[in-house]
Amino acid sequence: MEKTRKGLFQRFLDGVEHLGNKLPHPVTLFAILALAVLALSAIISATGVSVEHPGEEGEMVEVSNLLNAEGIQYIFESMVENFIGFAPLGVVLATMLGIGIAERTGLISACLRGFVLSVPKKLVTLGLVFAGIMSSVASDAGYVVLPPLGAVIFAALGRHPLAGLAAAFAGVSAGFSANLFLSATDPMLGELTIDAASVVDPAYAEGMNIAMNYYFIFASVFLLTFVGAWVTERIVEPRLGKYTGEYTEDLKGLDAIEKKGLIAAGIALFIGLIATALLIVPPNAIMRGEDGSIVQSPFMSSLVPIIALLFFIPGLVYGKVTKNIRNDKDVAEQLSDTMASMGMFIVLAFTAGQFVAYFTESNMGLVLGVFGAQFLESINLSGIPLIIMFILVAGFINLFIGSASAKWAMMAPVFVPIMMQLGYSPELTQMAYRVADSATNIITPLMTYFAIIIAFAQKYDKKMGIGTLISVMFPYSIVFLVTWTIFLILWMSLGSLDFLPFEPNLGPGSPIHYEK
Repeated sequence: MEKTRKGLFQRFLDGVEHLGNKLPHPVTLFAILALAVLALSAIISATGVSVEHPGEEGEMVEVSNLLNAEGIQYIFESMVENFIGFAPLGVVLATMLGIGIAERTGLISACLRGFVLSVPKKLVTLGLVFAGIMSSVASDAGYVVLPPLGAVIFAALGRHPLAGLAAAFAGVSAGFSANLFLSATDPMLGELTIDAASVVDPAYAEGMNIAMNYYFIFASVFLLTFVGAWVTERIVEPRLGKYTGEYTEDLKGLDAIEKKGLIAAGIALFIGLIATALLIVPPNAIMRGEDGSIVQSPFMSSLVPIIALLFFIPGLVYGKVTKNIRNDKDVAEQLSDTMASMGMFIVLAFTAGQFVAYFTESNMGLVLGVFGAQFLESINLSGIPLIIMFILVAGFINLFIGSASAKWAMMAPVFVPIMMQLGYSPELTQMAYRVADSATNIITPLMTYFAIIIAFAQKYDKKMGIGTLISVMFPYSIVFLVTWTIFLILWMSLGSLDFLPFEPNLGPGSPIHYEK
């Protein structure tokens, strides 16, 4: 029997899956990279290569040998500190303590279901994509709650359930870096960016904050919501056609106790926001900076515990009302479960911490940044073409390595210094990375939740496999990547308009350009 010849795109997807499966686990990958840095530091150091420090005129920098006597001492003496000092470790764990309570008591799930079910039928696609984008405040909870909910809602409305699943998945995953609020992603990536920037300009890095992309990700929510709904209704749903399978599930709404819990949690959140406002709004508020500023202030330095508390308190109240929390032991157990779910991240932090620390200590990032910038200047690659190229490279890497923090831990030490040398801020580099990382999440089989989405989809189509799901999600990925990149370029272009009464920053005190 003659085999059906696969198309070029299907062969490409097969290649992605094959190559991705050949890659070692991210924990192992970082261990290999750390060893590679040690070896390269000895080799490059022996050549005597040096560059002028970009932040210190006249100061020459060489690659330090980490395999000589001093270097080996450093490896052993710094190992624990490298782990503890891994930038995202503390901020992610602290943030997840708050988010974890809100997730495990059922507050996040109830909020998402309540919002989607309350949206008018005509706006249900918009509402589903919007809810998916917003779900990133709860880390990965949206992957488990919204895609199956979207499928059920569409089926109940007589629409194709896979279109509902695809719309929710696109919002949750391809729109992961957009939000009206700061989420765990912001400190996780932001701390790595600040660390990378400090290698080039410590003074500049001291003025950075984890809300560096907030203005842009806030505006992106509205763009991606409409784009996601348009792709669903104009491309994906017509392509899927009329659903002919059997639908047997009931659309479950919120029960009385969940509604009561949501009201109580909403009141708790409102009180928390008022209390937070009192700390920063009055002119002499205690969380303002010495000069009365908000951008450079104790408030901006305290965003992680503030975010954690604004999730923890409503989650605690919801849990008490719904009886999911009866006493302090329940709270302790839920916090413990949350930390247990972060076990892989903690292990990853150990090997990633060694790689980042060795890369910094060896000065390889600084030297590579200067040479990289010189190369890009020599081929006249700058401005918009440079940003587009970086987005394409980051998006391609995302096909093989799913973890956003793992990729950025590898890429930030290299690309942040390069972009700074070319006059682009670390904040812009991080935002370009987030655009690329989010947009291609939904077409890589190596994304953590990809298998779960397939399992959800197989309830409605038994033949659903990796290639089929990717073909459904591919239009979202391409349209999100193109429109979001154009949006970023337009945002960058605003900086060249002299008549604007404001600086189009990416976030509080976060410019587009970097001035040496």
